[in-house]
Amino acid sequence: MSGRERSLDPVDRAIVEAMQAGLPIVAAPYADIAARVGVSEQEAIARIEGMTARGVIRRIGIAPNHYKLGLVCNGMTVWDVDDDQVDALGQKVGAFDFVTHCYRRPRRLPAWPYNLFAMAHGRTNEEVLAKRQRIAELLGPACRGSDVLFSSEILKKTGLRLTRRADEAKPCSD
Repeated sequence: MSGRERSLDPVDRAIVEAMQAGLPIVAAPYADIAARVGVSEQEAIARIEGMTARGVIRRIGIAPNHYKLGLVCNGMTVWDVDDDQVDALGQKVGAFDFVTHCYRRPRRLPAWPYNLFAMAHGRTNEEVLAKRQRIAELLGPACRGSDVLFSSEILKKTGLRLTRRADEAKPCSD
């Protein structure tokens, strides 16, 4: 993807910035966004649809606060999965309704042998451990080891936020 495809024109960027903290809770949220940006509601909707079609915006949806729903125990389960099977198994792990994030990451040997990460939430640590067990059963013999890292404190919780330097960012290489 070229830099031109990655960059946003000023109006698209303003729309993303206006929406990134969430849509306003009003009868006509897109009209509100459009007014803030200085375009018509129809233009704002068309631009949002265009950014969605280009993959700039993946989705617009509700993001419940799992803490307020009582899911106060969070466990990042980590797995040492056979490299030949990690992609296929990671897709299956990610399909569990209780897994909110699932990633393949490089190992950092010898101290960190894990290459598959899956976040699970529950009301108790025991509930998270039961969910971890379901993942272990799915992974079966392809898994050589695992652990779970429980959150102890929230230091920051937000989605992605654009900054003025975002367009200058280079793709990360592990």
